[in-house]
Amino acid sequence: MKAFERLLTIMDELREKCPWDKKQTLESLRHLTIEEVYELSDAIIEKDLDEIRNELGDILLHIVFYSKIGSEKKAFDIADVIHGVCDKLVHRHPHIYGDVKADSEEEVKANWEKLKLKEGKKSVLSGVPKSLPPLVKAGRIQDKARGVGFDWDNKEQVWEKVLEELDEFKTEVDNNSNKAQGEFGDVIFSLVNYARFVDINPDDALEETNKKFIKRFQYLESESMKDGKQLADMSLTEMDVYWNRAKTLKES
Repeated sequence: MKAFERLLTIMDELREKCPWDKKQTLESLRHLTIEEVYELSDAIIEKDLDEIRNELGDILLHIVFYSKIGSEKKAFDIADVIHGVCDKLVHRHPHIYGDVKADSEEEVKANWEKLKLKEGKKSVLSGVPKSLPPLVKAGRIQDKARGVGFDWDNKEQVWEKVLEELDEFKTEVDNNSNKAQGEFGDVIFSLVNYARFVDINPDDALEETNKKFIKRFQYLESESMKDGKQLADMSLTEMDVYWNRAKTLKES
């Protein structure tokens, strides 16, 4: 509590005395907050515990900052924010704070979605942020639909859907159709669905591949340069020699 009180005091002082902090608004902080969340994501992916701690501090600062601005507008303060989330957690965990029975993660998720609908949500999917990255959004949409029972029975059914969507996409591409983009989206959506059934996070999986590609391509760049070669002057066959060599290196 002393640490939190210290942060609140510093926020008050900065808002009163610092030209930059005095100028900030809810809108001006938004893109900075998004950046901080991505920095936290990077730290988690790298398993850098010190950096995770630092980024959590930055995000906490943003929460306090928004709350300070809210109090200036006489809309809400940090206590309102904290009590709000506490009330929500108690209400949405009746299996802990009430007499509802939920012995599995799936039952908890199903109860959570049903409670949100009772709270006035017009759709199970209304809680999916519009600004989420599309790959993450696809997974969240599917999770929420699953929470109310709208889901495939098994992974074999989902894989059949993946193959069906691939065939439809290939057909549209072969026909130079303007429907190809939509069909490609269907392919990705169905693959995200299949990943869910085999316990793979598609966003994490794609990021792992991104990192692997970057590492191998940078090896290609550096090693070819050591040999006095320029990528722009090399054939694909020549590049493949370095690329295949990079694939034999231990991934980190």
